[in-house]
Amino acid sequence: MKIHFSTIAIVGTGAMGRGIAQIAAQAGSQVWLLDSQAGAADKAKQALQDQWAKLAAKNRITEEQAQAWGQQLQIANTLADLARCQLVIEAVVERLEVKQALFAELERTLPAQAVWATNTSSLSVTAIAAALKQPQRLAGFHFFNPVPLMKVVEVVAGLKTDPALCQALTAYAHEMGHTPVQAQDTPGFIVNHAGRGFGTEALRIVSEGVTDFATVDRILRDQVGFKLGPFELMDLTALDVSHPVMESIYHQYYEEPRFRPSVITAQRLAGGVLGKKVGEGFYSYHEGVAQVPDEPPVPVVADIPPVWVSPRASRRVELYQLLKDLGATIETGASPSAQALTLVAPLGFDVTTVAVVERLDPARTIGIDMLVEEAATKRRVLATNPATRVDMRDAAHALFARDGKPVSVIRDSGGFVTQRVVATIVNIASDICQQGICTPKDLETAVTLGLGYPLGPLAMGDRWGPTNILEVLFNMQTVYGDTRYRPSPWLRRRGAIGLSLTHVEES
Repeated sequence: MKIHFSTIAIVGTGAMGRGIAQIAAQAGSQVWLLDSQAGAADKAKQALQDQWAKLAAKNRITEEQAQAWGQQLQIANTLADLARCQLVIEAVVERLEVKQALFAELERTLPAQAVWATNTSSLSVTAIAAALKQPQRLAGFHFFNPVPLMKVVEVVAGLKTDPALCQALTAYAHEMGHTPVQAQDTPGFIVNHAGRGFGTEALRIVSEGVTDFATVDRILRDQVGFKLGPFELMDLTALDVSHPVMESIYHQYYEEPRFRPSVITAQRLAGGVLGKKVGEGFYSYHEGVAQVPDEPPVPVVADIPPVWVSPRASRRVELYQLLKDLGATIETGASPSAQALTLVAPLGFDVTTVAVVERLDPARTIGIDMLVEEAATKRRVLATNPATRVDMRDAAHALFARDGKPVSVIRDSGGFVTQRVVATIVNIASDICQQGICTPKDLETAVTLGLGYPLGPLAMGDRWGPTNILEVLFNMQTVYGDTRYRPSPWLRRRGAIGLSLTHVEES
């Protein structure tokens, strides 16, 4: 089968370069490996050949495939050795001046028909190409680690990139078994840009004393379906990788509040508390296994008081049915009795504000998160306010844990954990669409494949209601007085008709 690039080069043979070389060879390309570090290219070639041999021994591939792929790897000692290559993919250190110098040398050394791609994850493709006489020959080709398993690649056009090059790279990505998505040359492209809401908002929640790392992770796994919580994920990627990306995108967007990094990760990075690879991060690790603190036990409460539900509670009918199923005594009067546990279920507002506005006794008022439908969540989340009595807190905890479903009790804040994180994810994704960085379809594909979210961010907004997401954002903006919760115009415009619709205009 003829492929778009039969002979390519990989410059930089670390984890990313090695992974790209693997899938390129498997697609049928002859791959030249070049690294500035002596012996690194040879080690990469041997490692790939050993990997293929192991797969053959397990009957995952044939012996013939392993041998053929291994023979397609060649070692280059200088840039001049790459003269026959049609495509050169750079995967060197993430420093602008290093990449600029490399491509300038490639332009001086290689024939004019060769084209180039950079695997940069956070630098501007336009800036990398700025020093070139022919910047149209360079595009972004951003893979994710580990390359063979992460089946998405961002094809990024710089300001002067030839569109035909992006088309060729898109076709080549398909030939390598990956799903290409088209991105404009903006900070973080699609995946790293869209991923800002998950970790940064979780860090804000902890920094405000709302709850701890483990509880945030539990809530987002159990209520939304994320495979890993944000702190588990940061431990896996390591803060020496994730925190600089946070800072880079924040500064490249001229201190946009939505992307504001956290002192928590800055301090931990400075102290070397990087994550799993060093045995200590947001969790401690013993033999590679996270040591997660136990959940607080369910309080033992002899008598559960009657329960009164605010008429303004979200999913009020669903909440009444849940209380009935749990065997609660439900009050239905216009106001709660003096003994009643008072339940509110706000979207975006804090429990304290709701209690004051609705003229409820804060000492007996507890909030419950009802953004996600009860049948779909594996965890219930309650919130106290500063005046909530301990007996009322314990009674609510005991009541909602009666059927064995886990319950987390957090402190008061504007919006619950799930509301804040999901609304921020959806809002940032909507702003990506507003800027025209990519199509909504490519956004959903990139995030589900590149970040492993249970749903794309636009589908997530549709699942739990665009108007609910907007209400969370508007109310949080009121509570915090912070423009980081300002709803995107795209979200406001599309909220009434659905976010992930593809048959309407994309802008």
